[in-house]
Amino acid sequence: MDHRSGQKRAVEYLYPPVDPFDQRMMDMGDGHRIYVEQCGNPQGIPVIVLHGGPGGGCSPPMRRYFDPAIFRVVLFDQRGCGRSRPLATVEHNTTWHLIRDIESIRQALQIQQFVVFGGSWGATLALIYAISHPTRVRHLVLRGVFLATQAELDWFYGGGAAAFYPELWARFTAPIPPEEQDDFIAAYHRRLFSGIAMEEQKAARTWAAWENALASVQNIGFVGDGPSDHARAFARLENHYFVNAAFLKEDGWILKNRGRIEHISADIVQGQFDMICPPVSAHKLASGWEKARLQLIPLAGHALSEPGISEALVAATDRLREMKNQRL
Repeated sequence: MDHRSGQKRAVEYLYPPVDPFDQRMMDMGDGHRIYVEQCGNPQGIPVIVLHGGPGGGCSPPMRRYFDPAIFRVVLFDQRGCGRSRPLATVEHNTTWHLIRDIESIRQALQIQQFVVFGGSWGATLALIYAISHPTRVRHLVLRGVFLATQAELDWFYGGGAAAFYPELWARFTAPIPPEEQDDFIAAYHRRLFSGIAMEEQKAARTWAAWENALASVQNIGFVGDGPSDHARAFARLENHYFVNAAFLKEDGWILKNRGRIEHISADIVQGQFDMICPPVSAHKLASGWEKARLQLIPLAGHALSEPGISEALVAATDRLREMKNQRL
């Protein structure tokens, strides 16, 4: 398939651009100010969008998966990334701070329940929020499931995905000396937090390039250097969360606590050829969850913009229209 025609077809599934009707910076304490925006219908079905990374930040295309006449869409940049400040900081920045931030946003906007929409790390955060606050979630829309387990980290940073992309893996591993190659997350942590600006920027770009290169089935190899501030924030935050096992109490915490959310309906959209978050995690999550609908997208990888994934996500949000007239 021609990559450009695939991109054009993906756009056909998305709603037209819509500008925010509310943009604000919210003081979350601990020195963190969080960027929050709302768009769509102020009286519509509330949905909160959780971006990936950690450290990715939200973007205007994320608004386009929702009919603006039906949904009240809330997006925010998580601590340390995007338009939130301070940028790239890991102090007072854990999974549980983010869960508290989501609750603060919900309360400030006087929303009783959300539809929660998240992909990759956003799916992780959506699940943890739902487990922590099960009465505040009406429905989950998850894409590219990541359960924050050691097995998933070992796959991506320990040689699993490398078997499919040996040349790209060689570029990722090249900056790390042999004596440190038993743990690439720890090795990059030392460089991303060295306090030496040039070393941190170089490590950040290499860390981000490895993930970006594998995001789509239309792989084009290592992408060119992006903005250094964005790469540094993304890489530092992601590495910080991974070196700390996402700050969960035990490995497999999400699946062990899934019983708390089995009353919630969910749409799970997963690329069949997702190299970053392989489908086995989505399958484990959905197995035995009667209210979960798992849709595997053929010839699709991890990226939100993959044509088949875009189509499935828009279809999932369109099915929620009937909620508009339902009482909470």
